[in-house]
Amino acid sequence: MSRFSLQTAYRLLPTYLSGYELKGLFLTFATFYHEPITMNDELKWKKLSSHYIHKGPWATLRSDRCEMPDGRIVEDYYVLEYPNWVNAVALTEDNKIVMVHQYRHAAGIVSLEIPGGVIEDGELPVAALRRELLEETGYQFDDFEPLCTVYANPSTANNQTFCYLARGGKKVQDQQFDDHEDLIVETFTIDEVRQLLADNKIVQALHCTGLFYALAKLEKE
Repeated sequence: MSRFSLQTAYRLLPTYLSGYELKGLFLTFATFYHEPITMNDELKWKKLSSHYIHKGPWATLRSDRCEMPDGRIVEDYYVLEYPNWVNAVALTEDNKIVMVHQYRHAAGIVSLEIPGGVIEDGELPVAALRRELLEETGYQFDDFEPLCTVYANPSTANNQTFCYLARGGKKVQDQQFDDHEDLIVETFTIDEVRQLLADNKIVQALHCTGLFYALAKLEKE
């Protein structure tokens, strides 16, 4: 997802965004769009050329030819391009965490996860998250707080996942699934989720990360 300038944000705010979206946008700027940590540029590779092997709606595979800092050439370094993702540790009005059971074919498992999904082109993370929560769970959320931004596997994939803490969820509609999507919603107490993590019952690594940050924050409150 490309960065927004503050000037662009100010132009957009009065026209397109609600009060809750304004809050989410500025929190997103503050948490996710800060200047990156200074890197040791001596370790960076130079990309000499690149070509695409496969382009699809959910994943794209490209091959890069790179030069390492000492001049060595890396032929055919494969990179998976994915859309950016967003997820949330979503707390209902009665302080239960909303989770979903979903079949994950690559692993061949039914996975217990926090809700989330793909950020569509042109969407802000908060807008994508609000949409995904409503579609996947039927719960409406308007209070979002950024927790972290992470890479699933920066050695082979280029996309980021934005993790939020959502509060005050209300059940307002039935679930609305995408094609080939089936989810079972279940709510848990915060202590139950802690135990599920301790017992290795939540195995989606990105979701464990979001839960770690959320539980650490909630423990301080």
